[in-house]
Amino acid sequence: MSNNLVIVESPAKAKTIKKYLGKNYEVIASQGHVRDLPKSKMGVDIENDYEPQYITIRGKGDLVASLKKAAKKADMVYLATDPDREGEAISYHLAIALKLEEGKFKRITFNEITKKAVKESIKNARPIDMDLVNAQQARRVLDRLVGYEISPLLWDKVKRGLSAGRVQSATLKMIVDREEEISRFVPREYWTLDIDLTDESGKKKGTFHYSEELPDEESTDKVINGTNTDGLKVSDVKETSRTRKAPLPFTTSTMQQTASRKLNFTTAKVMRIAQALYESGYITYLRTDSTRISDEADAAAKAYIKEKYGEEFVAEKEAAASNGKKIQDAHEAIRPTDVEETPEKLKAKLSRDEFRLYQLIYTRFLASRMKGAKFLNVQVTVSDGKENFKATTSKIVFKGYLSVYNADDNENEEKNALAEKLAKGDKLKFVSFDKKQHFTAPPAHFTEALLVKTMEENGIGRPSTYAPTISTLQGRRYVIKEDKNLYITDLGEAVNGIMEKAFPEIIDVEFTANMEMLLDSIGDGDIEWKTVIRNFYPDLENQVQKAGKVLENVKIADEVSDTECEECGRMMVIKYGPHGKFLACPGFPECRNTKPYFEKIGVDCPKCGQDIVVKKTKKGRRFYGCISQECDYMSWQKPKNE
Repeated sequence: MSNNLVIVESPAKAKTIKKYLGKNYEVIASQGHVRDLPKSKMGVDIENDYEPQYITIRGKGDLVASLKKAAKKADMVYLATDPDREGEAISYHLAIALKLEEGKFKRITFNEITKKAVKESIKNARPIDMDLVNAQQARRVLDRLVGYEISPLLWDKVKRGLSAGRVQSATLKMIVDREEEISRFVPREYWTLDIDLTDESGKKKGTFHYSEELPDEESTDKVINGTNTDGLKVSDVKETSRTRKAPLPFTTSTMQQTASRKLNFTTAKVMRIAQALYESGYITYLRTDSTRISDEADAAAKAYIKEKYGEEFVAEKEAAASNGKKIQDAHEAIRPTDVEETPEKLKAKLSRDEFRLYQLIYTRFLASRMKGAKFLNVQVTVSDGKENFKATTSKIVFKGYLSVYNADDNENEEKNALAEKLAKGDKLKFVSFDKKQHFTAPPAHFTEALLVKTMEENGIGRPSTYAPTISTLQGRRYVIKEDKNLYITDLGEAVNGIMEKAFPEIIDVEFTANMEMLLDSIGDGDIEWKTVIRNFYPDLENQVQKAGKVLENVKIADEVSDTECEECGRMMVIKYGPHGKFLACPGFPECRNTKPYFEKIGVDCPKCGQDIVVKKTKKGRRFYGCISQECDYMSWQKPKNE
């Protein structure tokens, strides 16, 4: 009887796969990468044609030894890491670290962790795809060269602890450019004019809008004074039908955007929860920019829709994305692995946040297999013979996909329904005018969702990099988040200023997007990976040397807190360490006083009257407690003063 070893990344994934395989299979987790470039040095041998110098990751020696031991006992080792470049690279490094012999290991991939998919993958086991490995290796080396060449320059010119990155710095520039666009924006005045009308019996017939935008109050008053309010009647009624297409199933980007808007999740939280759902076998692989769905899943969804909602709700053909960009179509879109596993059935098995995200993924997928929603639009024009006022009513005549999924909370509301019941020639009575002054709004500040959308549109990064890039920018304090909006900090502006002056190519959006396309070409086997590095590095090296000579030092002042140092009386400043913010005395090194930093929420402790602050448990869960060490007040829910 054969003895097989399956190696995956995470213990949760191992547990799920173990359920589907017999006792002839042992399933062990590598807990991610086991080999990487060293942190203490560049780790790329520039003199030896950019050869990467991999080492076993610190702290993983015992794990590698136990994996080696298990591999020696096995007749066949199946490397079952994630089905993307990163997963391919982890499998490659596992094969080297465990010294697996040719013919004694195979690579298996599955887009979903189900019994059928896992067993099918073993039947279709294959060698490691070195083109994908090299694409990941090229990305890793490029990012290492950029980070380890430029970061020391930032330490020297600004302050220690800063970093630059290929995708990170291009994204930072996008945020800076947006902030500058907002600050340069000059609002334009305009006015709108509405008129409220009733029928001759005094029954309200709706609010009608003047047909043109007006430039100023004088023009608005001219329309008001020139309108014959005694001679208003319906001059035209137009009926049109329209169909709102069903949404496409989720990609990584659209899932992050929608979960941010509807569930108020950060991009990092979306990916963390989606990873848990994937590893538990509930959804397909979460890193994808494809909207494709397998024939089998498509048929199962349509059969379910036919049974539950009726034949008339089933989509006749599949919707398709058309953005003209290259799609990495190795994976399907994100969908439930089994359409029969409704959110209601799984609610008891999932945490609250897992349930909410699963419900979003499930309903979006189901909606994508349904017909569009049909609306009847009726536009009514009221005129005095000279001035025109219009109102449009929108009425759903067939709900279609709106039966299960609402992209926007007000999407299926019927609007201004009163105007619908009017006919040409009907006379109307004037009630009142309502004139309003408006100003054009500047471009919106980036939110995490909008930033992901813009990164995708510009080809910056890939599905796996959106959330980590945004987390890094916030972690480095280049941007801060307030009320969902991302704002650039003084530190972020200083770093971007240096990058713009010394490394304009690296932060250029088009250059970064082209580099992503080159990485795709390596993955397709069209370009040798070191060719990309050879063409890139000499220019980078020259720019770094030049920047070191011409750039001036930038001083960024620490943020001053409202806490006085009890040892010397100075006002303490907010510093950042590996575990987040802390307070330190600005008198260092004479005064070395430090203390924890607590974020005040503007609420007094109900027990002792001091400040309530945000705290964290050892496992990182937020709670609210009194700032006083002597007071034991705490709450999981955010307290209020009332």
